[in-house]
Amino acid sequence: MGYQQLKGTGVALITPFQKNGSIDFPALEKLTGNLLKGGVDFLVALGTTAETPTLTSAERQEVLTAIIGYTNGQVPVVCGIGGNNTNEVVEQLKTMDLQGVDTILSVVPYYNRPTQEGIYQHFKTIAGATNKQIILYNVPGRTGSNMLPETVLRLAAECKNIIGLKEANGNIVQNMELLQNKPDNFTVLSGDDNLALAQMALGMEGVISVAANCFTKEITDIVNLAIVGKFDKARKVLYKILPAIDLLFADGNPPGVKYALSKQGFCNNVLRLPLVPVSEATAKKMDNFLK
Repeated sequence: MGYQQLKGTGVALITPFQKNGSIDFPALEKLTGNLLKGGVDFLVALGTTAETPTLTSAERQEVLTAIIGYTNGQVPVVCGIGGNNTNEVVEQLKTMDLQGVDTILSVVPYYNRPTQEGIYQHFKTIAGATNKQIILYNVPGRTGSNMLPETVLRLAAECKNIIGLKEANGNIVQNMELLQNKPDNFTVLSGDDNLALAQMALGMEGVISVAANCFTKEITDIVNLAIVGKFDKARKVLYKILPAIDLLFADGNPPGVKYALSKQGFCNNVLRLPLVPVSEATAKKMDNFLK
């Protein structure tokens, strides 16, 4: 089986909610359409930004199916399926309707704080349970575990359907260690909007972006310019929106991006607990930037 490399700008989609807390599918369709018009390269459903832990299993399937339908084959759709119970992740892979999805994004197990051997065995088991291609997701700030380059390289060498990594550890030295030793057909994508340009200069091949939900043109411009080596021009675009990127994450993710999207007319500023809207101070700063 041949695997498709995902590069460029991917977007970690939010899940819009109605004021009563139910999923706002018209808003999701509107947002998806805007991202496609903005030239993004692929979409990520059911990631952290989607508030996936607060969705029921039925809602997760509905959201995934809707995004696949709205996208209609124009770009690849990646589905987030991960967790800290390996057997449960395997069960999700077997029971979810993943028609229209060729790539799984799977996060390093959180809370349990497994060893590197535990992380390796977790992902090896997942890879053996599906013929879908898999992108690993390393985000120590959320999971409490940092997957080291040696573990990533071991998985890349031994599991043919593990084809990439979303890296959000923020450690440039660790990034370089991985990038200089990775196989040519293994894709490393940035998981940090504010570091993506620097990481692409080191050899990463794109980003899975939160900010692109609301700053689609700017993020795609930065990535596309970086791909062709025009880092001077890309840097100018980045510095224009860098204050806003920082504000998007000031009160956690996705409260910031949902507030910005609400001001842009794409969705309500509604989240599910335990997340709450951004503070009044952050909202005022965002309002000033958007003006």
